[in-house]
Amino acid sequence: MDKKILLQKLDALSKKTNEEWISGLEERKLKELDFHNQHRDTQKTVELSKDTYEKLYGNKKFYGTVKLSSDYVNGWIKAHSKNKIFLDYACGDGSGAIKAAKAGAQLAIGLDISDISISNAQKNAGQLGLTDNTYFLQGDCEATGLPDDCIDVIVCSGMLHHLDLSYAFCELRRILKKGGVILVVEALDYNPMIKVYRYLTPQMRTEWEKSHILSYKDIIFGKRFFEIRNVQHWHLCSIIGAYCPAALPLLNMADKFLLKLPLIKMLSWIFTFEMHKKT
Repeated sequence: MDKKILLQKLDALSKKTNEEWISGLEERKLKELDFHNQHRDTQKTVELSKDTYEKLYGNKKFYGTVKLSSDYVNGWIKAHSKNKIFLDYACGDGSGAIKAAKAGAQLAIGLDISDISISNAQKNAGQLGLTDNTYFLQGDCEATGLPDDCIDVIVCSGMLHHLDLSYAFCELRRILKKGGVILVVEALDYNPMIKVYRYLTPQMRTEWEKSHILSYKDIIFGKRFFEIRNVQHWHLCSIIGAYCPAALPLLNMADKFLLKLPLIKMLSWIFTFEMHKKT
């Protein structure tokens, strides 16, 4: 699809008022919207007490240990974005779309249920002078409203567990061009210690999210819609780096070895895989 025509379609989607758009959402999605608006409102989070912030966002310290997977994802976006129509699916503050725009994407689209996230993403792209090849809009990832076969490359980073995959995979296949590719970055639901941590910190997640962390069952389900390739596992020892940052390089080296072992890799925190739409 021509970029100009796609932009016209995006403009039409953006014309819905916030009230009109919200009125069509089911309760599950309204809860996700409320949760992510709170999570992305930096003005409110900076006003929280230290104890309250730790209770609600204490898991953020672990994201300082994800250099290996972050480098992989950043390199993947750079390698796949040039001259492409790119979608950052549930974009948050727009980091994926912004990276794709920097890498020369013809158009990098960010879609998210949270209007605060979209506002943040637009601001971030504007500050970097990337408004010409980025477009951010509020929308429902299970029913995007995007035209058929309009996207070349999609990144789904840490968000599929917020969705009903029976709808999301259908929608992703519909909007992806033949020969297109999707990179999925998700937490993996096997490590018993991580499962205990999730159980002890329910306030950090929505009700839907708690019970829909991805597993290999979801890869098997995904094979109904796509060809699955390049499954990789990330972060086991490196998680300790949240408490001992100086040891992170050594912990990463250990992960590079351990997470290639057949059973040990299933204990990883994060896994990535590609979904290809057959030509």
